Formats: sequence, structure tokens, C-alpha cells
Amino acid sequence: MNSSTLYPLRAVRALALQAQRLSTPHRQTPSPDVEDVYQTIEQIGWIQIDTLQVVHRSQYLTLWSRLGTYNTEYLDHLLFDGGNTSPDNKRRFFEYWAHAACIIPLKEYRFWRPMMRRQVERETGRRGTWAHEDENAKLLRSVIKQIEAAGAARPVDFRTEQKAAGTWWNWDQAKIALEHLYNTGQLAISNRINFQRIYDVPARVLPNWVDRKEPTEEEAFRHLLEISIQAHGICQPAQVGDYFHMKRTESKPIIDSMIADGSFLSVQAKLVDGQVHQMLVHPDNLPLLEMAAEGEITPGRTTFLSPFDSLFWAKGRDTSFWNFRQVLECYKPAEIRRWGYFCLPILYRDKLVGRFDPKVERQTGVMRLKKLYLEPKVRPSNRLIWSISRAMKDFMCFHQARDLVIEHSDPPEFGAKLMATI
Repeated sequence: MNSSTLYPLRAVRALALQAQRLSTPHRQTPSPDVEDVYQTIEQIGWIQIDTLQVVHRSQYLTLWSRLGTYNTEYLDHLLFDGGNTSPDNKRRFFEYWAHAACIIPLKEYRFWRPMMRRQVERETGRRGTWAHEDENAKLLRSVIKQIEAAGAARPVDFRTEQKAAGTWWNWDQAKIALEHLYNTGQLAISNRINFQRIYDVPARVLPNWVDRKEPTEEEAFRHLLEISIQAHGICQPAQVGDYFHMKRTESKPIIDSMIADGSFLSVQAKLVDGQVHQMLVHPDNLPLLEMAAEGEITPGRTTFLSPFDSLFWAKGRDTSFWNFRQVLECYKPAEIRRWGYFCLPILYRDKLVGRFDPKVERQTGVMRLKKLYLEPKVRPSNRLIWSISRAMKDFMCFHQARDLVIEHSDPPEFGAKLMATI
């Protein structure tokens, strides 16, 4: 790398998509297997969990965007192994807080231990005092003792109108206690039933191969920031820690030290605004950036992205890289939504060209697009329509939908052409 090298926007986009496994087209055969699921999450660090299910929940959709249609039970097996509590269980992922609630490879477990400790030491306000109040401390000990003795439990297991002898909690208090014990690493998620968490002690959830040796907080942060920059591909210095919601004021001195010692490399690149920006890459990704600049990496995937996709975790990168503003409007009143309840961005090669608001009607097998949009200045060319149609057919297959209904399209020509190809 020459220090004066200026990387073009197309190379920046290509590296970001390559790092996120969003560059190459869906393969047709063989079908993705359980190892493909594992390797995808391992490469992008972690994936976000969400409860919304107008289509498949975000954790499953994030994998579809990269793999195409696959068996969602593979992810459940890798995360829960059917609730197996033996020391040789087959779990390879665990749930914890990263960018939000996330699915994380168990090989990284020890680097999250300092984060769990911070939950104990750094909680402020009511959350900081709750666990130290006498009655609540007694509740925490009692909940742990019951789970250790009786096995995994859900919040509902503590719900009772008639308090048994020796019990004194109520359901809401128990839920708070379970969440506190989970946040601080004293409990783990053993399984989910109907998406409801089942809690157990880590000794029965973690396989015996998991490294539990706790690093220092600085070692953990450096490691997690390194995973983050590799998964981002390329980003601005302030954006690195966004991958696991590290405060920018806290991440800056560590990032500065990692630039100084060569763990991160500073490069110059032009972004959408036409200006030159300082960007960071991991040394392992620099050859990919140079290949992208030479045109040797050309994104070719057309797919749809969850609103919670990790491609969007670096704040502001959606607009600075793609001139596209990713918006989640499900929490807004319906009358003020512009795009829809759960809009999925459309990735076409190295551009974000549109979005749509889907809902799968599981009983009738209908994939309903309430709204379908192309971005301004994007033409519904035959090539674009063919690529989106191919992705839509696979999206429908993934949801076991047989029919497509488009209620509103802007421009109307886009929806009409797409329907003609389905």
C-alpha cells in the first residue's frame, strides 16, 4: 500500500460487502449445510436476534441474505442443541448482548466475560441499586438456588397466585431477577420455546471445551474491536465500536492505540459525498481492498436485507457508502410511516436500489408486499428486474410462499414488471 493511495467508492463498497459475505451470488447447489451457517456467523462476528416475525425473524433472515434458502433448524441446533445439558453438548453459539441481543460463537465466550462483569460494576440509577437491596439480593440467591436444584426455568415457572412455602417472589420480580442474572453471566440461555427464553446455569449450558479464562477488560475490548473491523471491512475510526455498541468516547483511545501499533491500518477513500475520508481496515483485509480497487472483486449478489442486518451497524455508513437511509418504522404509528412496518432493503450488486414491506401469510401461502419502492434515479431495467425476481422466488421458497401480491409499487412499472416474471 502506498500512503498516497486513494481508494474509490466502488472498492470501499466491494470490501464492505465481501467482509459481510454479501458479495458473491447465491449458489444453487449444494444446499447450505450446518457448517455454512456456522462459518457465516463466524465471519461476520455475531448476528442480531429480534422478535418481529412478519417474515422469518431477523436472525434467520440475516443468514438467508447470505446463503439463500437453508434449513433454519441448523441455527437452532448450533445455538441450543435441543436444550442438551450434558458437558459434551453440541452448542457452538451462545446468546448475549453485542450490538443488541445477538448470537455469538462460543469460541469467543471468554472475551464477553468482562462485559458481564461490567454489568455488575457499572450499572447506574435504579438498575445499579436494585440487586444490592436486601430483598432483591435474597431473591437473586433464591432464583439461582432453585434453577441449580430443579433445572432450567422460564419466567412463567415463577408465576403463581398461591405462594408455596418458602417462596416470596412475584412473577415480575422473578423476571427482573432472571434478566439480571443473565446479564451478569450467572445464568445463560439454554433453549427457547415459542421464542421464550429458558434459563439455566452456565455449567449446564456451555460445552466442556469452552475456554472460560477471563482476559482483562482492555484485552477483551481490543479483541472485540478487531473482530468488528474485520466484519465491517472498512469504516471510519469512530464507527468501529458501533458493531457491539461500545461508546465512541470509550473506544477512541483503544482504536488510536491499535492504529499506532499497526493492528488497524489507516487508508484514504472517496465516499458518496465526493470527499476524501480517513478510513480504517484490518491488515488482513488490505489485500482485498487493493483487489477491489483493481476490479478483481466485483459484487454480484442480489438479495434482501433485514432492517437489523450487520451491514448497517456502523452509524451513518448507509448514507456515506450507499446514499441510502436505512429506517425501521415498526415502532412508529402507522399514519406517519413513510416506507412501511418492516421494510427490507434491496441489495443489487454493490448498490442499495430499493426496499419493500413484506408480510408472509402463512396459512394461505401468500407473500404480500404492502409497499415496494425503487430509489430515486434507479431504472427498472430488465436486468435489474430479472435479478430481483430471482431473489424474490428464493425468498418466497424460504417462507414456503406460493403466491406474490404487490399492493403498492413506486414506480408502478417496477411492480408490474416484477409480477410478470414471478
